[in-house]
Amino acid sequence: MGSPQHVSHVRASSSASTDVDGGGLNGAQDNLLPIANVGRIMKDVLPPQAKISKHAKETIQECATEFVGFVTGEASERCRQERRKTINGDDICHAMRNLGLDHYADAMRGYLRRYRESEEVAAALNNNSGREIQIDVRDELSIFRSNEQRQGRN
Repeated sequence: MGSPQHVSHVRASSSASTDVDGGGLNGAQDNLLPIANVGRIMKDVLPPQAKISKHAKETIQECATEFVGFVTGEASERCRQERRKTINGDDICHAMRNLGLDHYADAMRGYLRRYRESEEVAAALNNNSGREIQIDVRDELSIFRSNEQRQGRN
């Protein structure tokens, strides 16, 4: 298991943040995930009548930002060691595994595989203007059914 990498910022308890190099940022909001997006994600998993306090949204915003920075820092270290400048999905999966987040890495790997397959289908559709393309949806249906069965058991 790889050692955790330091995130490139340190959040102060006041309204200002400072990065590791000591250069101040204009405010704590400069390096946080957008609160509207965090709130929307939180709302999606709650019943429609549920309310979320501003403090709860801000807390999750800070946690999610820290999580993304933590994983990205580990992925960035891998890229640095391999003298690459671009972090890709495989780097994120590798970073999650190194950080002991195997369950998340497995889920991300599955998502990444399905995303790449859909990109290939889209490219084929764009390249084959007017020609027939066969798509076997049985695999996707079996994934969907197995996910439904697992959710039914929980």
